[in-house]
Amino acid sequence: MSANRILSGMRPTGSLHLGHYHGVIKNWVELQHSHECFFMVADWHALTTNFDDVSIIGKSINEMVIDWLASGVDPEKSTVFVQSKVPQHAELHLALSMVTPLGWLERVPTYKDQMEKLSHKDLTTYGFLGYPLLQAADILVYKAGLVPVGEDQVPHIELTREVARRFNHMFGREPNFEELAKAAVKKIGKAGKLFEQLRNRYLQDGEVEALMQARDILAASQNLGAADRERLYGWLENKGKIILPECEAKLTAASKMPGLDGQKMSKSYGNTITMREAPETVSKKIRGMPTDPARVRRTDPGTPSKCPVWQLHEVYSDGETKEWVKAGCTTAGIGCLDCKQPVIDAVVREQQPMFERAEKYLSNPKLVSEILADGNARAERVARETMNDVRAALGLGY
Repeated sequence: MSANRILSGMRPTGSLHLGHYHGVIKNWVELQHSHECFFMVADWHALTTNFDDVSIIGKSINEMVIDWLASGVDPEKSTVFVQSKVPQHAELHLALSMVTPLGWLERVPTYKDQMEKLSHKDLTTYGFLGYPLLQAADILVYKAGLVPVGEDQVPHIELTREVARRFNHMFGREPNFEELAKAAVKKIGKAGKLFEQLRNRYLQDGEVEALMQARDILAASQNLGAADRERLYGWLENKGKIILPECEAKLTAASKMPGLDGQKMSKSYGNTITMREAPETVSKKIRGMPTDPARVRRTDPGTPSKCPVWQLHEVYSDGETKEWVKAGCTTAGIGCLDCKQPVIDAVVREQQPMFERAEKYLSNPKLVSEILADGNARAERVARETMNDVRAALGLGY
């Protein structure tokens, strides 16, 4: 497992909006400077709910990647790739589907929730029921240590951990495991003796701190190959070889980006501002936003907390501007259009660098194809190593 490796992705199902930027992509841009990041165009996942209109998927891939690049995702620092171009995702999903109990998928909270929210669609397919397992395969095929998610996605990470645990338990007991593990300890060098002491303290006394220290020794050792390292991760806890390491959820703050009507910004609500919206359209949309219904006339005082525009001020405005809005609204000292102008200016200012970064990819689409081809190849190299281990464990050979 690479504790510092992150896997995240988005489905190509239409234009990205500022809710995507503030909820996901802005976080990616920060993470790429401190973690090994894999950012995935989740086109297989798009099929789970959009199989009845696949045209939108193909049209959205390049535009979505340009939005990522325009936001500051750097293909030199991150691996940007397309899920379906790395066949090991589908292969591992198939392998995991052989050993994952059906009940585990049926109890994922978002399954019933989405069935209700998307009741207008035919979702009585295995693809929809099994998408959390495909998500698990996405994570496990890169042996990612961390997955950025919101609170609502934590059950998906727990499922991924359970699937990995079950797979390792069923297939991780290789012949001569103990002998191979002890031989691997000798390769650690001087720290090998301490590693064994820490292992004994954890197994005999349950010292979690000893477990963490022993894991640190494994992570830091330069003398271990991938197979020996994963073997020792399993031996450390008296398990078999860790073929598919368990990941951890990296909780991200819920997006506070409201839509034009005060609800969460969402394409399904028709209340979005796209990431590269023309400035005049941004102005028109925000100027047309509903405000506090108590302000029927310009001279009527209002209450900012009852106005959707105030929610945008919470995202974009500094303390001084917000105090000006509060004072002006509650005393009718400013009109609603006056209140909206600082938000318009802030959104346009935020989007300007996106337009500038996007221009070179829009004028030369070949650059996007080259970035994805390179990312696909890099991703497949990592995924292939995992599948070699999985195939060997399943007796399928290489």
